[in-house]
Amino acid sequence: MLQRFRTNEYIADRMREMGDLLTQQGANPFRARAYRRAGETIADLDRNVADIVAEAGRAGLTALPNIGTSLAAAIDEMVATGRWAQLERLRGTLAPEKLFQTVPGIGPGLAREIHDHLHVETLEGLEQAAHDGRLETVPGMGARRSATVRATLAQMLQRVRPRPPAPGEELGVETILDVDREYRNKAARDELPKIAPRRFNPSGEAWLPVVALVSGLTDADAIAFSVSDAQQDGLITLDWAAFNAVLGAIANTFMKLMLVYSLGDKGLFRKLLGPVVIIGCAGLGSAFIYYDISAVARVAEAFG
Repeated sequence: MLQRFRTNEYIADRMREMGDLLTQQGANPFRARAYRRAGETIADLDRNVADIVAEAGRAGLTALPNIGTSLAAAIDEMVATGRWAQLERLRGTLAPEKLFQTVPGIGPGLAREIHDHLHVETLEGLEQAAHDGRLETVPGMGARRSATVRATLAQMLQRVRPRPPAPGEELGVETILDVDREYRNKAARDELPKIAPRRFNPSGEAWLPVVALVSGLTDADAIAFSVSDAQQDGLITLDWAAFNAVLGAIANTFMKLMLVYSLGDKGLFRKLLGPVVIIGCAGLGSAFIYYDISAVARVAEAFG
């Protein structure tokens, strides 16, 4: 029976369904499109995706077009279990008791006891109860079993670790210390926006300060270097190079805003939306006024 769930068609259909559900709920269109594109990639494969997982694991999946780490984890889950808990939660068909049964060692009876006694609805809430001792009070649980569930949940809920930096990409110690010092100082003065962590935060309170800093060339965009080289080689004018660099900076800023919207706290997104729009409009307007971009017309004619 499980073999049916490992087919490319089945997994591609689940990816498309996720994209459709996100669209219906008014979610970020970039996120919905990412799931649909992943579905198209899986559907167009000339080999079974389960074979790729068996041979190369998630690394083999992320090597495919349009498949990132989170999508690879979802595909791996469907290949291994025939289910996708995230999709089931979005469908509204995975009740808390069923959700708890996805944790190894928790069966239907124990899942019912946990829900009845603790009134938690999510795996994050269950993890919190496992850490503060409430889970041990559930009949049939006990300290040893609770410790096992706690360790299992830590593995299930941990964030995907980023790839190790390539040689030359590592941040210097001075940069790290500067960022840490700036973060601590601003947090102490309550000058930073705060987000609500999903784990170990049963009240849903926004208490974790966040900061994004630019230090030296750490956050430099590749467009700044490419247009600089093109200008030095005489391929484009100085004003046209500067104009493109401004456009790249504006695009970079708006992309980060979209990341906050899709991955972060919606309250933080609303706080940032106004200033980012103002910065973008001001930057674009001043660029059109300040730089001689008559080269645009000449470029259009050259390619027209």
